[in-house]
Amino acid sequence: MNKPVLTKQHVHTLARLTFGNAASRIYLSVVAATTVFVTVDTLFVAHEDASFAGVWLFLLAAPTAFVFFAGSSMLGAEALGPDWFVHLALVVSVLVQSLALGWFVRLMRGGRGRTRQARPQGV
Repeated sequence: MNKPVLTKQHVHTLARLTFGNAASRIYLSVVAATTVFVTVDTLFVAHEDASFAGVWLFLLAAPTAFVFFAGSSMLGAEALGPDWFVHLALVVSVLVQSLALGWFVRLMRGGRGRTRQARPQGV
């Protein structure tokens, strides 16, 4: 029988790369803080004209968010598509970039991740 393409070990590794290192956590924290800022600005602050607070989310999700938007426009969708697509594209883009940061950190560490060399006790 063929082994499944995505095993429990693969899912664990992807989750560790996406959420389990300092660079990814800092990036996700900045995105979360920006999301709170944009939400508060949108719901509770009155503007005479349009606010550009939401642009920060797109900049944090760039360049992968723009790949989603370019793909949707090539498929014939309107400018940015329905609201659910924009929100989903932002969430997936942020997660992909967090995964890429985790992979880059792992690459810079020499692929070791969190493993440590074994040392005899008492040394």
